[in-house]
Amino acid sequence: MQSLGLTQQEAAKRMGITQPKVSDMMRGDFTNLSERKLMDCLTRLGYDIEIKVRPAKSEIGHLMLAAV
Repeated sequence: MQSLGLTQQEAAKRMGITQPKVSDMMRGDFTNLSERKLMDCLTRLGYDIEIKVRPAKSEIGHLMLAAV
């Protein structure tokens, strides 16, 4: 949002959610957004999302998130 120079209202319209939900997101509160809706919001803001699944090197795998 910030890099695009969008207000919360403009971002909400672009992401297809309400401004209060954008405000929640900006404060780190994602409790009212599913993972699918969050991914939809990110793609509407111009981000590509890539999910990779591969065999773990040990018995139990791990989760890694990377933002560029």
